[in-house]
Amino acid sequence: MAYAAFRSIGAYIPPKIMTNFDFEKIIDTTDEWITKRTGIKERRISEENEASSDLGAKAAQQAIERSGLAKEDIDLVICATVTPDYLCMPSTACLIASKINLPPVQAFDVSAACTGFVYAVSVAKAFIESGMKKNVLIVGAETYSSILDYTDRGTCFIFGDGAGAAIISASENKDEAIVDVNCSSDGNYDDLIKTPGGGSKHPCSQEVLDNKMACIKMKGNETFKLAVRTLTADVKVMMEKHNLTNKDINHFIPHQANMRIIKSVGDALGFNEEQTVVTIDKYGNTSAASIPMAMNYAYEQGKIKAGDSILFDAFGGGLTWGSALFPFAPLK
Repeated sequence: MAYAAFRSIGAYIPPKIMTNFDFEKIIDTTDEWITKRTGIKERRISEENEASSDLGAKAAQQAIERSGLAKEDIDLVICATVTPDYLCMPSTACLIASKINLPPVQAFDVSAACTGFVYAVSVAKAFIESGMKKNVLIVGAETYSSILDYTDRGTCFIFGDGAGAAIISASENKDEAIVDVNCSSDGNYDDLIKTPGGGSKHPCSQEVLDNKMACIKMKGNETFKLAVRTLTADVKVMMEKHNLTNKDINHFIPHQANMRIIKSVGDALGFNEEQTVVTIDKYGNTSAASIPMAMNYAYEQGKIKAGDSILFDAFGGGLTWGSALFPFAPLK
């Protein structure tokens, strides 16, 4: 039987920094208010000529180099994003594959908002365990600055741009296998986080443009409460299913949505600060790129080692949520 192993991690962090003090100049807010409410101090913003595929390609290149594989070995590319280069087609995954000079390869996007990267892990695992693919490149890439309303003082300061990527490969070693991935959704809560305009429901029109309906809209308080409950419950199910305790997890990597959410969930699950990876202060919320960027940060800090047990936990618009449990299994 083929097992799916998490081989490498990579990321691209745009160099341009937008601080809370920069937001003080354009909306009615303060650094103190943003920090207290979200834990965010700064976020990264892509250049005007950078799209999600550009960020994703740079992260993908790093993940491939760290995996020890040749580009010709990659037989599937999956990109998780809600800020694709183009509204309908081509997919951002196709563009990433082209920009890193892969040979012709199957490629498609996943749209699951902030849970997108965990969804991509789930799909990659299924492809590999079925025997259909051997080496899958998964990417979370977002240019959230392209869908922000910078007059919306309740939302615009939360999000940032960036990308993360990983290689999931077939292995005969069960000890390297991704243990489990659990993903779900509930469309009954679709109004909590959405971009209402630009699709078939509200096609592009002057009304859509005037009301900035192609920008993200979010009901923060309702989302906060539901996120804490859902993220906590999802991990508890995962841990109980595999007879694990918090002491069995080396690195808890939650979606970087809000520091208060991260702390509430971490406390409820018994994870300490040393176990919990936090980058919300540095990058803000980068949606589908959030978790791989956080993992890459911990990896580059020398904290993540081969064989370490890692737990992802994500929640996003849809609503969607998901968790993934695996050992880090690099080839080199």
